Amino acid sequence: MKNKLSIGRVLNGVLLVILTFVCIYPFLNVIAYSLSGYNAVLTGNVTVLPKDFCLDAYRDILAKKQIWQAMKTTVFVTVMGTTVSMLLTIFAAYTLSRKDLVGRKFITGMILFTMYFGGGLLPTFLVVKNVGLYDSLGALFIPNAINVFNFIVMRTFFKSLPPSLEEAARIDGASYLQVLVKIILPLSLPIIATIGLFYAVEYWNSYFNALLYITTPEKYTLQLRLRSLLFGGELNSTANLEGGGSMVLSQSLKMATVAVSTLPILVVYPWLQKYFVKGVMVGSVKG
Repeated sequence: MKNKLSIGRVLNGVLLVILTFVCIYPFLNVIAYSLSGYNAVLTGNVTVLPKDFCLDAYRDILAKKQIWQAMKTTVFVTVMGTTVSMLLTIFAAYTLSRKDLVGRKFITGMILFTMYFGGGLLPTFLVVKNVGLYDSLGALFIPNAINVFNFIVMRTFFKSLPPSLEEAARIDGASYLQVLVKIILPLSLPIIATIGLFYAVEYWNSYFNALLYITTPEKYTLQLRLRSLLFGGELNSTANLEGGGSMVLSQSLKMATVAVSTLPILVVYPWLQKYFVKGVMVGSVKG
């Protein structure tokens, strides 16, 4: 019996290692290309490790003012969008988790309806334009401020908390807002961190909304700027770099741009990883 368990664990371990490698190989390949020299990239002799280590591609990309402007715009949209979405989601989830709220089921049903049925691309575009959000950064987070799935998960978590905590606070004279801020939220850090991470990644990687609503180049997000660099002709087939006259292929420049746009959000994951699994499991299973 022990031998069967040991063999099963070994097989599971090998399978997980293979799946992990398959998942991270594309990213490793991108990093390797961006850090490889001209000849190695030209011959395609790059896999997961850099050949002829070189930082010229990053020097060229980071020297572009458009990249830094797009980075600032993306950080602003991510921070503002996550803040607005978290506030609205928390207030909506807490309010609709209360059993004594009149019309709770009807309101929840209307919210769930939007999860399966939408107005369509053109009506949404016309609404955004008519309310004055077109070509503004607000168009990137206001129309989609609440994700229904995140709302459901957070509402389920709030419903799983013991009602006695809120009842005791109400007896002591605490208002609903005080109960939420001083009791509910401190107990909800795992789910808040998880949903916040969902929103942050969504806003950071958002591309289609920026493509639809943003026309001014100075307001481009990082993902939209990346598209412009890759397909808009802003990268030449080769580029002469200052200092030494070395050459960098557009392939290396493209890979370096992808890495620059991806690495910042990856840095956030380790800090929130301890809350991630716990928050999702508690918010989706209990209640």
